[in-house]
Amino acid sequence: MQLFKNRRCVPLTHGFGRIVAIAVGLLAALNSGHSDAAEAEPDFIVRHATVFDGERRLTDTDVLVQDGRIAAIGRELKAPAGVSVVDGRGKTLMPGLIDAHTHTWGSAGRDALRFGVTTELDMFTDPRGLPAARAQRQARAAAGSADLWSAGVLATVPGGHGTEYGIKIPTLSTPAEAADFVAARKAEGSDYLKIVIEDGSAFGHATPTLDAATIAALATAAKSSGMMSVAHVATQNDAATAFASGVNGLAHVFIDRKLDASADAAFIASARDHFVVPTLSVNAALSGPAESRALQDDPRLKPWLSNGQLGTLASVFPPPWSKTVFLDRALNNTAVLHRAGIALLAGTDAGNPGTAHGVSLHGELALLVRAGLTPLEALRAATSLPSSVFKLSDRGRIATGLRADLLLVEGDPSVDIQATRAIVAIWKNGYPVDRSLRVDERPETAVAAAAGSSLIADFETDVTSVRMGQPLSITTDMMAGGKSSATQAWSAGGANGSKGALKVQGLIDGGLPYAWAGTLWMAGSAPMQAVDYGTRHELVFKVRGEERTGMAMVFSGPSAQSRPAMQSFKIGHDWTEVRLPLAGFAGVDLAKLRAVALTVGLPAGAFSFEIDDLELQ
Repeated sequence: MQLFKNRRCVPLTHGFGRIVAIAVGLLAALNSGHSDAAEAEPDFIVRHATVFDGERRLTDTDVLVQDGRIAAIGRELKAPAGVSVVDGRGKTLMPGLIDAHTHTWGSAGRDALRFGVTTELDMFTDPRGLPAARAQRQARAAAGSADLWSAGVLATVPGGHGTEYGIKIPTLSTPAEAADFVAARKAEGSDYLKIVIEDGSAFGHATPTLDAATIAALATAAKSSGMMSVAHVATQNDAATAFASGVNGLAHVFIDRKLDASADAAFIASARDHFVVPTLSVNAALSGPAESRALQDDPRLKPWLSNGQLGTLASVFPPPWSKTVFLDRALNNTAVLHRAGIALLAGTDAGNPGTAHGVSLHGELALLVRAGLTPLEALRAATSLPSSVFKLSDRGRIATGLRADLLLVEGDPSVDIQATRAIVAIWKNGYPVDRSLRVDERPETAVAAAAGSSLIADFETDVTSVRMGQPLSITTDMMAGGKSSATQAWSAGGANGSKGALKVQGLIDGGLPYAWAGTLWMAGSAPMQAVDYGTRHELVFKVRGEERTGMAMVFSGPSAQSRPAMQSFKIGHDWTEVRLPLAGFAGVDLAKLRAVALTVGLPAGAFSFEIDDLELQ
């Protein structure tokens, strides 16, 4: 398993570390008791607003909403008695935003909705949640999260991109497997097919990937089954392969080189009749933290950011993957494709380091304008255009009979694209959206001081005695719906002749695409409380057990549900001292250290290991 979330299109829903983060975060969750969606009667009229209807800008316009749908549009509309009136003067009413590239998990849909993103197009997630997603988007009830369409499981080769997250997923290697693979995706509820064309060359390493014949077979099978196909690419050559193979569009703009309108005329011609989701947000994150910091610091956005969103916005790609040139190339290539008339859809790749669901789409709109789109064109890229491309017939525009997914903002984003950030109100299916943060979502305001000791526990007498933080406790994937199990107990005879050690043993279940079991130490006096250990340099412990690879995970940052930074270690039959530099945990924030977990994952089966002398030096 790779030690960090790499490059682009990172399926954090499936990522082993992300699932653990969500599950461990549940230990700190408190129930605020309020509903995510306001249960008001969904009948109202917005009067005298500027209206962006998904295509055009209309001035001094009224929009009447009844029974969750747009009932009428015009000037000086007559409304039924008793319908509530919203003053739209000085404001712009627009369709709910559509993010055309995300990866969903946990609170992603709620986070998206809080920033006016009423629909997400997911590019790799756990297919078990797709029936519920389909039911929500077909209903017109009050909803506390964005509607979801998804590719489910992506198409990749054994060992290819998408398999590096410690998850067991179906793969394929030959054209003969394509039809069955696509049929299986459609049967589990996927709305379109995601095809990975990624040889790693843009990032300086080799990765196995699908060959052209298999890509073409997948695209053909998808078309035969009534599904669109979308390709993950990082290089121009891979984009050319996708177009030649019959794939409908690209989930990313390529970043290995700058496109030239004259020299690359043949390639640009081949891109016609296709669409591209540039995902400038994740390319900005690959190039540095500047764009995500701007979102975090924007006073129009900051009050509504959950601790989870702050965590992913603050996290960074590790140096092997980040290059400052990526954003410049992505902006250039987006501009060239735009001038050539290629359809561009707004998508963020949210869930990756430096991005967050909902809020990052506002950054994406600004980046599209920076790439040469007009504000109106950028707004279309996040409303009517993805609706048209993905055949979302009931949304993406303000038109009579369509779903009342609406966003009201101060100012005019057709003139100043950043006006989308000044949100006045959001409606989902005509119901007003409650933007307030639950208690467990609110950012922390205080960080505890570190203990003076470097030793966490030496297990000389029992498993509960610790020098700092809380006693170690079992953590397993049962918290995320899995079936792995574990126990821990004191074991006589520790490392270097000491009196005792902590023994952890159990069973990793193979029926889950992600799995883990192990022991967890929380640094604070309260569950997942942040503690300042900024002066520490190494995680040190001794380990022995049945031979396999273990995973050390460090939870840190502004959110109790931030993804953990990870490093692997070897477990052998003899006691071995493991020294893991804390700087090697990519993106770790030691000033807000929350927990450390020592775990094992797949392969399935029984496991047993002992640890001794656990330290933060």
